[in-house]
Amino acid sequence: MTFQLHPRLQADTISIGRTRLSEILLMNDCTWPWVLLVPRREGVREIYELEDAEQIQLLRESSVLGQGMMSLFGGDKLNVAALGNMVPQLHLHHIVRVEGDPAWPGPVWGTQAPVPYDPVGLNHRLAELEPVVTRVMAAD
Repeated sequence: MTFQLHPRLQADTISIGRTRLSEILLMNDCTWPWVLLVPRREGVREIYELEDAEQIQLLRESSVLGQGMMSLFGGDKLNVAALGNMVPQLHLHHIVRVEGDPAWPGPVWGTQAPVPYDPVGLNHRLAELEPVVTRVMAAD
């Protein structure tokens, strides 16, 4: 089977990199620093469905991504989640949270409509994230 990114993820994200295992996607919502890892494994819905080595690789990628994002954005908390209620394809959210952000201390989902990046803001965010994404890709 060929891997295909779920249509909802295609519509809501911007591709910013790729490892041997995962697509690295930026959520198109400038309210929060928000990046997803999506293992390119067709039909996988849960982490335990990955091969053992892939589970370890996903954890490595997630840890490098999370550490880099927290260092870059100076968050108070990193939310990492694999909910999959709306999008069954396995994907791991990484959201930097800051006390006083629009959803603090609750979850970001359902708080407000997404605020898409404008071209300048997107270019700025991509430039900020480039060294972090490079480290994630090197963790491969």
